[in-house]
Amino acid sequence: MDVITALGHALWMAFAMLWEILWPLILGFGLSAVVQAVVSKSEMTNLLPNDSPKSLAIACGLGAASSSCSYAAVALARSIFRKGADFTAAMAFELASTNLVAELTIIIIVLMGWQFAAAEFVGGPLMVVLMALLFRLFLSRKLVAEARTQADKGLKGKMEGHAEMDMSVTEGSFWQRITSKNGFTATSQYFVMDLLAVWKDIAGGLLIAGALAAWVPNDFWKEFFLVSHPVAAKVWGPIVGPIVAVISFVCSVGNIPLAAVLWNGGISFGGVIAFIYADLIVLPIIDIYRKYYGWKVAGLIVAAFYVAMALAALLIELLFDLLGLIPSQRNAQIVETSISLNYTTALNVIFLAIALLLVVRFLKTGGPKMLAHME
Repeated sequence: MDVITALGHALWMAFAMLWEILWPLILGFGLSAVVQAVVSKSEMTNLLPNDSPKSLAIACGLGAASSSCSYAAVALARSIFRKGADFTAAMAFELASTNLVAELTIIIIVLMGWQFAAAEFVGGPLMVVLMALLFRLFLSRKLVAEARTQADKGLKGKMEGHAEMDMSVTEGSFWQRITSKNGFTATSQYFVMDLLAVWKDIAGGLLIAGALAAWVPNDFWKEFFLVSHPVAAKVWGPIVGPIVAVISFVCSVGNIPLAAVLWNGGISFGGVIAFIYADLIVLPIIDIYRKYYGWKVAGLIVAAFYVAMALAALLIELLFDLLGLIPSQRNAQIVETSISLNYTTALNVIFLAIALLLVVRFLKTGGPKMLAHME
């Protein structure tokens, strides 16, 4: 296989994955935009005063109602921490905002199956609890004070403007807010801004996944993930899954196609879940933690997140194995061999039309001016 043919194969695999996830991607971002349009960011700080179970539960709910952009989640977590929210609760919000959002769930179901989506949702809160316990053990008041001092310097990370924007509609009932002109405008604004915030991660994830699917033989994955040693593989998967995520640089929903490739290659069920969780400890985001909170707290965040992700994923694997919910076949829907007139194509056309409608609304309601404030 010459270089041109190999590149063409990888690019086709990437495009085929995009075609497979296009309609669920638009649907997920649309649902997320609707929720954000009626949930105000301004009250978040008051709702997260400590690391109590109530505050952590609220943090998870607010995170699930937010954008899935990892960079925006990290920026917003710092923002609410600077305004007085508890540090652990802010981190819980951050974890939930990239693991419990609608777009992630829908794409996981379409590409990999409902079992993985269920594991993601059950394991997400478990991961938050483990993270909170680790912070109670190792996060001293002195470190929190150092983190707040560093955070108050206001050093720029990424997606600062996007995280701060609050276009939500707060007057009237839920239905009135959603169906009003202002609600439609807010939905279109969140939809476009969220997509623009993560398109690079989605494109990067598709290109990496396409290259790995096209070029890396299954025998390599089977050896790397210890497929011939089932017991060891269950432990090894959650340990190595986040490490693969860290070096892949891909975060947000962009890592789901790559997760499907890894699952087909032989990584354990828990390894897949740990890999998906790890979008908040990729190298660019670790550097942002350093800017936001200083090296000591950044190191603690990464260590606590890693342990919580790996342990939660391992516990979820054991639970789902006990319940018989782990899929026996490794046939994640990565690509279609050809683009044909089927339900995927029909849904893509329908949801592309909806996306176009939202984009037009965005452009007609001052959207381009907002783009200048995203970074």
